[in-house]
Amino acid sequence: MIYNNVSPIAFTIGEISVRWYGIMVALAVLTLVLWALWSVKKGAKLSYDSVVSAAIVGIISGVIFSRLLHVIDFWEYFMEHPGQIIGGSGLSIYGAVLGAALGIWIFSRFRKISFGYFADMLAPGIILAQAIGRVGCTLNGCCYGIESHLPWAVIYTHPESFGPLGIPVHPTQPYEIIYNLIVFGVLLLLRNRFRPDGSLFLIYLTFYAVWRLGIDFIREGTDFLFGLHEAQVISIVVLIITITLMALRTRWVKKGEEEETPTP
Repeated sequence: MIYNNVSPIAFTIGEISVRWYGIMVALAVLTLVLWALWSVKKGAKLSYDSVVSAAIVGIISGVIFSRLLHVIDFWEYFMEHPGQIIGGSGLSIYGAVLGAALGIWIFSRFRKISFGYFADMLAPGIILAQAIGRVGCTLNGCCYGIESHLPWAVIYTHPESFGPLGIPVHPTQPYEIIYNLIVFGVLLLLRNRFRPDGSLFLIYLTFYAVWRLGIDFIREGTDFLFGLHEAQVISIVVLIITITLMALRTRWVKKGEEEETPTP
């Protein structure tokens, strides 16, 4: 067994405790923004102004939807504690991704830029940011797995941890970190290999939906519909949409084939 006695609290300022989770989430957002800016520097057909403006819109909409899905997932608790609905103590990664995507899509319509092109540019950075965010979950003790007695099961022992103290559980957060890094590498290899624009983003969504559908069978959570977690239900919907769109629209680009100019 692996014992995790790391304090989830990085430091305190007066009565305010700053947790590693918040730091890693902030670092994940920064990573994604820097990825977008680096892509522009490397030749992406977008302006720095568009990227920065989209980042602001995406962060705001992502946080709102992330919190919204978390509240829906724990609806009974928040109905008993309505004063805690507004807060950042619980966030949903699906809400962050889909909320940010919706915000950037609306932004792209107003700025007359291709959302598909933008989404493809961001796709590898998104999954990399998710891997960084899961480091925060690992230290925080949240998003843990069901009880397990495998040699690599994790036992949380720090009293500030959100994990179940003294009970060996599946380290689902490190599982996802490894998976996300593998997908990051795959997306890098697949860049500019599919048309039309937006295909790489659909591939990213498919990879992550397959993962969440499977991993949640060994991850603690609340039943949402038909005995499945909220993330699993969302994953099924996402898979239906992405697989259908890819089957109807996506095509492989042969090496040397001239790239299409992104259109609004």
